[in-house]
Amino acid sequence: MSDVATKRRRCLFGTDGVRDVANRGSMTPEMALRLGRAYVLFLTERGFPRPRIVVGRDTRRSGPMLEAALAAGMTSAGADVICVGVTPTPSVGFGVRLFSAQGGAVISASHNPAEYNGIKFLDGVGCKLSDEDELSIEDYLGDNLIDEWRPSGASVGSIESRECDFNRQYEDHVLDLVGYVGLDRASILFDCANGALSPIVSDMIGRMGMVNSSAVGNLPDGLNINEKCGVMAMEGLCKEVVVRGMSLGIAYDGDADRVLLSDGKGRVLDGDIMLWIIGRWLHSRGELGTGVVATVMSNLALDHHLKDDGIDVHRCPVGDRYVFQTMTEKDARLGGEQSGHVIVFPYTKTGDGLCTGFLFLRACKELKEDIDTLVDRFGRFPQKLTNIVVKDKSRVMNDGNIASAVESASRDLGDTGRVFLRPSGTEPLVRLLVECKDPNLMEEISSDLQKRILEMIV
Repeated sequence: MSDVATKRRRCLFGTDGVRDVANRGSMTPEMALRLGRAYVLFLTERGFPRPRIVVGRDTRRSGPMLEAALAAGMTSAGADVICVGVTPTPSVGFGVRLFSAQGGAVISASHNPAEYNGIKFLDGVGCKLSDEDELSIEDYLGDNLIDEWRPSGASVGSIESRECDFNRQYEDHVLDLVGYVGLDRASILFDCANGALSPIVSDMIGRMGMVNSSAVGNLPDGLNINEKCGVMAMEGLCKEVVVRGMSLGIAYDGDADRVLLSDGKGRVLDGDIMLWIIGRWLHSRGELGTGVVATVMSNLALDHHLKDDGIDVHRCPVGDRYVFQTMTEKDARLGGEQSGHVIVFPYTKTGDGLCTGFLFLRACKELKEDIDTLVDRFGRFPQKLTNIVVKDKSRVMNDGNIASAVESASRDLGDTGRVFLRPSGTEPLVRLLVECKDPNLMEEISSDLQKRILEMIV
C-alpha cells in the first residue's frame, strides 16, 4: 500500500501517533484504554500472546491520568506493562530493547502546548510503527474482538514500575554511545523545554564534569512544557547564550526526540547543519552507508556541501518515519529533518535529541570544526515558502498544467535551485517552496507559479 493511500485512510493516527487536547476528543482516558487494548490485540495476533510493553511519558499534568488508562487497557488485554515514568521518547525505545519487550508506548504531545497530549506506539526494536501498522490498530478499535477479548485470573496482565532507576540506565546508554566528547571545559547552556529531559540533563552535566555548563527550562510544573522555551522558542536560548557569554546552546523539545543548537553568536544550527557535519564525520569513519537522507524541505546547500565530499543525498517526504523508512531502503546510516529530528543508525534507532547533540559536538571535535563559523560557511540557499489557500488540494496537485509548470521551472534551475509543491496534511493549503541561489529569480518563479495556481482555482 502506498504512503498516500495509507494517509487517506487513517482517521485517528496522525503524523506522530494520536494527539488531541487532553481529556477531550481522541485523547480521553476512555480512548487511551481502548488504544491500549487495541495495541495488545495487534501484538497478540502477530505472535505475542502475552506481550511485554514499556510505557513512558513526558511532564504534562495529564500524563499520569492517561498512563493509568493506557496501562489498564493493556493489562486487561493480557499484556505485562513496565512503566518507566517521565522519560524521553528515545529512551522508551531503548527500554524496549533493554527489557526484551515486544513493544512500547509514549504518552506525549512532543512540541505542542501543555494542554495537549498524545499516544504513540513503538515496535519490538524501539522504532515508530509504520503507517500500515497504525492503520491495523485503528481497525482493531472497530472490531468486536476488542470488547470480547477478556482474559481472567492468571491471564490478566501485570504492571511493574521501573521509575526509580530507568533514567540512570538511559544516561549510561547515551554515555556509552557517544564516547568521549571532551566537554569538561565547555560552557554550554541546555534548554530542556520543561519536558522529559528535565530530570536527566542536570545529572548528565555533573557526570560529564561540565563545570561551566548549566540548564534552563528544567523546572516542569505540568503546565509549562514548551512554554517560551525549547526548540519551539529558540530566540530565548540564542539571546541567553550571548548574554551569558556561553560558547554554545542546546535545546530540546518536550519529549526530547528533537534537538537544535545555538552557536556562541546566538545563531541557530538546525538539522541541515547537523546532517552536514555528522554526515562527513560518519563518512570519515566508514560508517555512513550509501549517504544521507534528508526531506524535501532541507536546503539545497546541504546537497552541494555533501557532494563536495563525495556523499549522496537521498530525498524523502516530510516526517521522521519517512526518513527512517528511506534510510532502511537505501542502506543509509544518517537521516533527518531541518526541525532537529536526526537518526544516526550506528548509534540510535530513532530521533534522540540528547544523543544527537553530543554526537554533533564529538563530530565537530574530531573534524576540528569551528562551530561559530558553520552558519556562514553553510551558505544556505534563499528559500521562499508560500501557503496558498485552496478548496480542493487534490485538484491542484493533479492538474497537468500546474505540474508541467513546476517541472519546467525545476528543469530550468538545474542544480542552482529547485521548486517543490505539496499539499498540507492538516489545512486547506498547498505549500509552494522555491529555492534558488539568485534571490531575484526565486521571487520571479514563486510569483509566477502562485499566480498560475490562483488563476486555476478562481
